[in-house]
Amino acid sequence: MAASDSGGRLAGRIALITGASRGIGRAVALRFAREGADVILVARTQGALEELDDEIRDLGRHAILVPADLTDFNAIDRMGAAVLDRWGRLDVLVGNAGALGVLGPISQTDPALWEQVFAINVTANWRLIRSFDPLLRASDAGRAIFVTSGVSGGRAYWGAYAASKAAVEAMARTYADEVAKTAVRVNLINPGGTRTRMRAEAYPGEDPMTLKTPDDVAGLFVDMAEPAWTANGEVVTA
Repeated sequence: MAASDSGGRLAGRIALITGASRGIGRAVALRFAREGADVILVARTQGALEELDDEIRDLGRHAILVPADLTDFNAIDRMGAAVLDRWGRLDVLVGNAGALGVLGPISQTDPALWEQVFAINVTANWRLIRSFDPLLRASDAGRAIFVTSGVSGGRAYWGAYAASKAAVEAMARTYADEVAKTAVRVNLINPGGTRTRMRAEAYPGEDPMTLKTPDDVAGLFVDMAEPAWTANGEVVTA
């Protein structure tokens, strides 16, 4: 799949999106495709990826599907090598995949669950940075976007998730400082209350129709993926 020559705000850009099979990741994948990007879509569920690919094909676009568990860190390295071999660069990295864990007192959090949440929310994103930093630097305007949350400052019973998002913010800002003198820009999006499966797990009694949809959030990702976006190390709230 060669870089697209079609119109759109992301025409010709190569973008990799994790957690792409549902929710915000899925909406971002579709929006990026509509805007002309060539998309590499990463998620655990192959069937859901294939359904998304069908929708992207209906738009006259194509996608590269990568069924992978991001806690298989060697798979992230293989993705980096494959993108290097095929394109030699990456224009946009969207670290969207995340795990909520189980809400409850932090003193009672199961150690295995704590480690799982950090593996997906923090370590996988660090491994993405580690593997794709040279490819983002090879772009004329590399953009890395990570998803955070309003609970990153700490909230009762959100222990593992809140701590992991605080770590993601610190990691992204550190990376932003390190690339400040390059063409790469690194930022975070706090989508706020959004109609996703994770939100329903966290707030089972909430009326989902009172929340914005993933499609409502996707446009901000496009803004931050564009070469014209110059902010660095920021948390942007949708």
